[in-house]
Amino acid sequence: MTMKRLYLWAFLLCLLCCPNLNASVREVDTAPADYLNSLKITFLSWLSGSTKISYERAFPQLRQSGELCGSLICAGYDKYDNNPLGFTVRYGHKFFLPDRDEISLKGFYLRPEVMYSHYFYDHSNGQRTLANMGALLGTVGYQYVYRRFLADFWVGGGYAFGSPAETHYHHGFELWHWMNAVNTNIAMSFSIRLGICF
Repeated sequence: MTMKRLYLWAFLLCLLCCPNLNASVREVDTAPADYLNSLKITFLSWLSGSTKISYERAFPQLRQSGELCGSLICAGYDKYDNNPLGFTVRYGHKFFLPDRDEISLKGFYLRPEVMYSHYFYDHSNGQRTLANMGALLGTVGYQYVYRRFLADFWVGGGYAFGSPAETHYHHGFELWHWMNAVNTNIAMSFSIRLGICF
C-alpha cells in the first residue's frame, strides 16, 4: 500500500469519525450545568423590616436539598414603626417531586420547616417588649433555575408557639389574624427568593 493510499484512508476515517465527535462535543456543551449550591435573598424582605439570606445545598442522588436561612431584624424598612431588633433562623428540608429535569435544584417540592424568631420592639403601651416565637411549618413550592439564576416561590402553614408580637408578624411568618379572629398558634408563610447557583 502506497503512502498516498494511507493518507486517503486516514482522511476518510477522520471524515467519518469527526462529525460524530463534534456532535458529542456539542451535546456536552449545550447540556445545562447542574449546580448543587445556591445563595438567595428573600425578595422584598427589606420592605418588611429585615434582610433574609439563605443557603441551599442539593443532594441529587436523593432528589432532596437542605436550606438554612437567617435574617437580621432591623435591616430594612420599619413598616410598623416599632423599632425592632433581633433575628430569625429557619431550616427547611426540600423533597423534590419526580421530574424528568436533571437539574437538582429545579422543580416542585414539599418542605417541612422549623423556624425561630427573637426580637425586641416598641409596644403600643410604650414598653420595650420581647417577641419570642417558634413555628413548625409545611410548605409547598416551585423552584425555577435558568443557568445560574434561581427563583423560589412557596406558600405554607403550620403550628406556632411562644410569646407573640402585637403585630402578629414575626419576620418570617405571620399569625392568623383575619375574619375578626386571632389565633396565635396558626402560622402562615409565603414568599419569593431570588438567587444564584454555584
